[in-house]
Amino acid sequence: QVDLVESGGGLVQAGGSLKLSCTASGSSSRINFMAWFRQAPGNQRELVASLTSGGSTNYGDSVKGRFTISRDNAKNTVYLQMNSLKPEDTAVYICNFRKPTYYYPNDFWGQGTQVTVSS
Repeated sequence: QVDLVESGGGLVQAGGSLKLSCTASGSSSRINFMAWFRQAPGNQRELVASLTSGGSTNYGDSVKGRFTISRDNAKNTVYLQMNSLKPEDTAVYICNFRKPTYYYPNDFWGQGTQVTVSS
């Protein structure tokens, strides 16, 4: 089992920045995929950014050029640096860690952290 705890959310004005953190504890070895998703009220959960163990990144179209995903392996932590925030970025941000599919369980989610961007 892998437990994930997010932090860093809050209220920020449009144009501002926030840095989210997600720290894993438990059986966190063999994690090969880390990602941030977000979900706003009435909307489906959407991928914000992802990072593989090989270093490949992927970003949602709406955040490209503004958000950066990174990791600190020694701290079992993945980060999401969010710059030039917009009101439409307001959502609960949730981190997701995955292991190869031959592990069970292999898909782990945090509880989420609220990000609110005021106009």
